[in-house]
Amino acid sequence: MTRSVFLLYGMAAALMAQTLPSFDVASVKENKSSAAAPNSNFPLGPGDVYSSNGGHFTATNLPLISYIFFAYKIMGDQAQSVTSQLPGWVTTDRFDILANTDGNAARDTKDQMRLMMRSLLAERFKMVTHYETRQVPILAAVPVKPGKAGPQLQPHPADAECSTAVPTASGPDPQAAVGPGYPTLCGGFLPMPPSAPGRVRVGARNVTMAFITMGLSAIGNLGRPVVDQTGLSGNFDMVVEWVPEANAPNSAGPDFQPDPSGPTFLEAVKEQLGLKLDSQKGPSEFLVIDHIDHPTAN
Repeated sequence: MTRSVFLLYGMAAALMAQTLPSFDVASVKENKSSAAAPNSNFPLGPGDVYSSNGGHFTATNLPLISYIFFAYKIMGDQAQSVTSQLPGWVTTDRFDILANTDGNAARDTKDQMRLMMRSLLAERFKMVTHYETRQVPILAAVPVKPGKAGPQLQPHPADAECSTAVPTASGPDPQAAVGPGYPTLCGGFLPMPPSAPGRVRVGARNVTMAFITMGLSAIGNLGRPVVDQTGLSGNFDMVVEWVPEANAPNSAGPDFQPDPSGPTFLEAVKEQLGLKLDSQKGPSEFLVIDHIDHPTAN
């Protein structure tokens, strides 16, 4: 890379960092320990699950890709698209990031933390990004019966207690079920105990249809964007249970034995959620990585 191009990317990263909220203090260190377990002081997933902690961000021994996914709410097929643009060290080299806000309670939210992480990535890793909308093969989520959801996809009751805060060790189990099998914790996808061995069960409460459909791409390993064309508004509670294909990734471990009598993922989506996924070509937004470097010194 020529010096002029390097300076151009550096200026772009600096401008991006200036236009976003930033941490008051932040430290970035490469972690070369093979023994330390990856750890974060709150969930880094794309949902709203978050415990207010005074504006402290602490994560250790995580690959940079985890911080990027957190900052940009990457989920579903987006993960593969972003990863394919990045150099190998982004997924292998691990970093500790310790940061604090200025103590303003309004900045102690998960979405504010995401924006401040974007600023940090721009400042320390010279990361420059933009979004593009492309016409690509998609799966359109539409109701099997127009205007009607399935038995395990129901509107979230407006008066239902629903916390996004991660419970303490002595608090309720976030995977415990409420109502007809939904998780107690709200705002994100959670693994749930299946009804029978050899199956996988995932639930979510108080989430939008757009969040649900994007998540279907990830939990079903569909390889395409799933776009919400349901016409269903408001927030929903859902739970879906299926049998992963023998050669598909799943979270059940290497000794997982599929239940031959259970539904496939697409069958479960249709029967339980009342949705069908139609193959189409349509617009989908992609995060484009223009530039990224090893971190600058603290």
